[in-house]
Amino acid sequence: MKRVYPLIIILITFSVLGILFIQMSWIKSAMLIKQEQYIQDLDKTLVDIRTLAHDAFINSEGYNPEQIAKEDKDWFILTRFTAQKISPDEMKMIVEQAMKKNNIRQPFEFSVTNIFDIPICISSGFKTSMYNNSLPVSLTPTNSSQSETFYLQVKEPQNYIMRQMAWMIIASVLFTIIIISAFALTIRTMLRQKNISEIKSDFINNMTHELKTPLATISLAVDALNNEKVIHDTEKIRYYSGMIKEENKRMHKQVETILQAAKLEKQDITLNLQTLNAHDAINKVAKNLSLQIQEKSGILNLNLMAENPNIEVDEMHFSNIIFNLLDNAIKYSKEHPIIGISTEVNNGMLAIKIKDNGIGMNKETASRVFEKFYRAHTGNLHNVKGFGLGLSYVKTMVEAQEGYIKVESVLGKGSVFTVNLPLAKNKAES
Repeated sequence: MKRVYPLIIILITFSVLGILFIQMSWIKSAMLIKQEQYIQDLDKTLVDIRTLAHDAFINSEGYNPEQIAKEDKDWFILTRFTAQKISPDEMKMIVEQAMKKNNIRQPFEFSVTNIFDIPICISSGFKTSMYNNSLPVSLTPTNSSQSETFYLQVKEPQNYIMRQMAWMIIASVLFTIIIISAFALTIRTMLRQKNISEIKSDFINNMTHELKTPLATISLAVDALNNEKVIHDTEKIRYYSGMIKEENKRMHKQVETILQAAKLEKQDITLNLQTLNAHDAINKVAKNLSLQIQEKSGILNLNLMAENPNIEVDEMHFSNIIFNLLDNAIKYSKEHPIIGISTEVNNGMLAIKIKDNGIGMNKETASRVFEKFYRAHTGNLHNVKGFGLGLSYVKTMVEAQEGYIKVESVLGKGSVFTVNLPLAKNKAES
């Protein structure tokens, strides 16, 4: 399965790149075709201008060009045509008609010169410098003695062809963005499903391990109670009964942890908010955990210096928040843990910092440590017990009480968790 994900990603990547390459090639080809078509349209426009200019000259001589035979018309143009008989305004109308016929709508200027390159019919905006960039067409036959040339200057805007194809390019870019977005979403979903699958496997392994130990202990205790030597010994019966009870409590606590996580997900938790002295609650939790710290030859330093430690929270959930953070600091510390708790008031919030000298986390783990069921991937090792629900619970409950939590950690050097909760007086004023 591990090989399937990279293969799918590679195939999709090549497919998307192939589609993008074909699309870009198609747009480039379409632009070249559009350019060629535009050039052909300009050539047709020049031919139409010449034809219309000839008809206009024949009309000026008092004849109807549609009633004259082609041979007579050609001879008439060969021997008598001159653009001087056509006014600039009439020539402008001729150009407009020819350009409209060929679907060209840009502004233009024009000039007609004689055999001596002297303008004989010119638009008001035509300048001498425009001759080099104008499109020429001879208005007179090649064997005519009176050579006259028409120059058309079309004022094309910058990137004219691209503007003509704007809708096509925009649509292409839009669909490309959609394809890339869909590709990114697909990859993200795949990786997320892969992570969920790994977390699920870890959770099942952890749950199996956590439940297997107390069940094995209970089984051994039950076997011992059925032993003939034990069944008549009151002290041993009490001892093994107590062991069963403790292991049963342990399993019950584990099940409650999972059920509580389900309630949090459904937002089925009701908070009983009240003004609480955070220092008193922290001292109480620290006292309850003092034995665990002593067992590891550790030190717990309390530096509760906040001038105003009163916050409005649910007492039970606040105590659980502090307990989970301290419990994590103990579990993930080395042989001699040094844990520090400090408080300070900052911007109307009570900041509670819990610092340890434990194993720390890398950036990836720190960014995901508050995710439900997430634990640093350690394969089948279970040296640190738990389901990966503690920090998820902490973050959810802190945010439910209008606070926020952040973590700073260096791999191998320890972590600092900072819980920020609004002061009670600020909440009362609001």
